[in-house]
Amino acid sequence: MATETTLTIGGDLTVNRMGFGALRIIGSGGFGEPADRAASLALLRHVVASGVSFIDTADSYGPGTSEELIAEALHPYRGVTIATKGGLTRPHRNSWQPNGRPDHLRRACEASLKRLRVERIDLYQLHTIDPDVPLEDSVGTLAALQREGKIRHIGVSNFDTRQLARAQKIARIVSVQNLYNLGDRSSDAVVDACARDGLAFLPWFPLNAGSLAKPAKKLREAAERLKASPSQVALAWLLKRSPTMLPIPGTSSPAHFDENWAARNLRLSDADFAAL
Repeated sequence: MATETTLTIGGDLTVNRMGFGALRIIGSGGFGEPADRAASLALLRHVVASGVSFIDTADSYGPGTSEELIAEALHPYRGVTIATKGGLTRPHRNSWQPNGRPDHLRRACEASLKRLRVERIDLYQLHTIDPDVPLEDSVGTLAALQREGKIRHIGVSNFDTRQLARAQKIARIVSVQNLYNLGDRSSDAVVDACARDGLAFLPWFPLNAGSLAKPAKKLREAAERLKASPSQVALAWLLKRSPTMLPIPGTSSPAHFDENWAARNLRLSDADFAAL
C-alpha cells in the first residue's frame, strides 16, 4: 500500500517514501573507515531525528563499516527499518565482485546480523546476480534463511524483468533496487512491474550527476519555476514516477541531506513531470 508520503513494504513495513542510502557515510569510494567517524555517527542520528524511517546499506560498504556505524549510532532501532544486502564482495578498493554461492550468502547474512546487532533483518536483498551461480540457488538460500527467521523480507538488486519473474517463482520478493534516475531510465520496465505487483522500487544513484547532464536545461527551468534546487526536482520526479518508488539518496553532508529530505514536500504538476 502506498500514499503520497508513505509506502508499506511486504505488507507490514510502513516507511516514509524518502529513505537514506548509507554508502557515503564511510571512506572514499565506499571503502574503509570514514575520515570523521563522529561526524558519520552524528549524521545518521540526524537523519533519523529528521524523520527518515528507511536506511539502506550493504555488507560490501566498507566492507562491513557502514553496518557497524549504523548499529553504533542507532541500535536499538526505534521507528526505522534497516535494509541490507549480500552477494557483492570487495576484495579491494577498486573491485566489486559478485558471489551468489549459497555458502557465501549464508555467511554474509550471519555476519550482517552480528554487525547490525539484530536477530532478524527486516529487508535482506541479493545485491546482484552471480553469473556463475544459478539464480534459483542464490534466491533459494535467502528463502531458506527467511524460513529460519533470520530474514523478514527478501529483495533483489540489479535485476531485469525476466530475472525478477524467475526470482518471484522461488520466493516472495518485496522490493527491487536498480540504477534509476531522471537521466537513466533503463529500468523503466522494472519500475512498472514493481508498481503492478506492489513491490517497492529503490533507485540507486537517484541523483547521478552524469546521468542528469542530458535533461539539465529542463531540470534548471523547472527548479526556477518551483523555487527548488535541481536535485530536489529530480527526487520529486522520482516520487511522482511511481507510487511504489522509494528514493534512497545518500550523502556525508548534513546540509545536503536536509536539501534532499525537503524534496519529499515538493509536488510536480503533470506538466512539469511530462516536460522532464
